[in-house]
Amino acid sequence: MSVADDESEGGPVTVRVGLTGGIGAGKSTVSAMLAEKGAVVIDSDVLAREVVAPGSPGLAAVVDAFGTDVLTPDGELDRLALGRVVFADPDARRRLEAITHPLVRARARDIEAGTCAGTVVVHDIPLLVETGQQDKFDAVVVVEAAVEAQLQRLRQTRGMAAEDARARIAAQATSEQRRAAADYVIVNDGSLDDLRRRVDEVWSALTAAASAR
Repeated sequence: MSVADDESEGGPVTVRVGLTGGIGAGKSTVSAMLAEKGAVVIDSDVLAREVVAPGSPGLAAVVDAFGTDVLTPDGELDRLALGRVVFADPDARRRLEAITHPLVRARARDIEAGTCAGTVVVHDIPLLVETGQQDKFDAVVVVEAAVEAQLQRLRQTRGMAAEDARARIAAQATSEQRRAAADYVIVNDGSLDDLRRRVDEVWSALTAAASAR
C-alpha cells in the first residue's frame, strides 16, 4: 500500500504499519509484542486520552458538543458515559471523531517525526478501516477474534455490560471489511504461544521489507 503524501512528512521512516482490529480482539497484546521486538508503537488510544485531558482544547470541544454529562465529578472525560452516547448514535460518533481524530493524527505525526531511519513504526489505530486510513501505510496488520471471544474479554477486562460490548462491536467495521484492507491477518483465537508465533511471522515479514527499502 502506498503512503499518502500528507501523512509522510516529518522524518525518515522505513516502514509505516497500520495496526487495527475489533475491540476485544487482542490488538493491544499484539502491539506490545511488536514493541518488544523493536517497533516504535504510536497508540492512538493513548493519544486520544492525551488530547482530551483536563484543561485541553480537545476536552472543551467535546463538552461543547455533548454537554457536561460526559464529565466525571473530577472534571475528566467519562469515557463510558460518552461511549454510551456515541456508539448508539452514528451522527454523534461522527461529531466526536471530527473533534478528536485531527488532534490525534497531528500528535502521531509529531512522534513519528522523531524516529530514526530504518525504524518500523506501528500506528495502533482501532478505527483505521472505518476512517479510511488503510492506504496511508506501507502495510496494514489486522488482529481478529471470534465475536464471543471479544465479548468475553470485554466483560472480563473492562467490566463492560454485554449490551454495551455488543454495541461497540456492531459500531466497528466487520471482519470482512478489515480483511479487505489487510496485508497481514493475525487470528487471536488460540493460546498466547500461538499468537506470539504468528506475530513473529509478521514481524519477520515487516523487517524484511524494511531491509529491502
